[in-house]
Amino acid sequence: MEIKTFYFNPFRECTYVLSDEQKHAVIIDAGMWDEREEQRFADYIAKKQLDPIALLVTHSHPDHVCGAMWLEMKYGLKIEKLGDKLSSLTQKGWTIPIEVIPTPGHKEDSVCFYLPTEKKIFTGDTLFLEMVGRTDLDGGDMATLRKSLKRLMELDDDIDVYPGHGPMTSIGHERQYNPFV
Repeated sequence: MEIKTFYFNPFRECTYVLSDEQKHAVIIDAGMWDEREEQRFADYIAKKQLDPIALLVTHSHPDHVCGAMWLEMKYGLKIEKLGDKLSSLTQKGWTIPIEVIPTPGHKEDSVCFYLPTEKKIFTGDTLFLEMVGRTDLDGGDMATLRKSLKRLMELDDDIDVYPGHGPMTSIGHERQYNPFV
């Protein structure tokens, strides 16, 4: 599996493109802010000859969904309905298991996307490098976020963490250095 990270919009939100050997692409979050960013994304999809099959969203804050309408118009993607496992992706040819972990706290609809066979998790604004997402915005609650972080810390140390903003990290690093964990 290949992972491409785009930093989009004034908040430098991370939009991820996951692609498999069959050239299927799953997009996590949709932060495209303007035509320049949309074109950069489209150029990558075209250059790699990818077939976008799904849009997953970690939470509904505007910086993570501002490009969703464009993705629907350009590629026919709608935000996937979430269950514990995204079995609908297998019907589209995706072979890498993706589990949905509810992680409210930053926002009540926050989720993480865990790929156990790849040892990777996409945490949106729940967990960053040595930081966590704000809880002072609508739908945020620090006590709830702490419960969500506790759940993430049950994962193995060697799980790579791809946050909604900033550089990647690992569960082990966050367990040791994140003051909120």
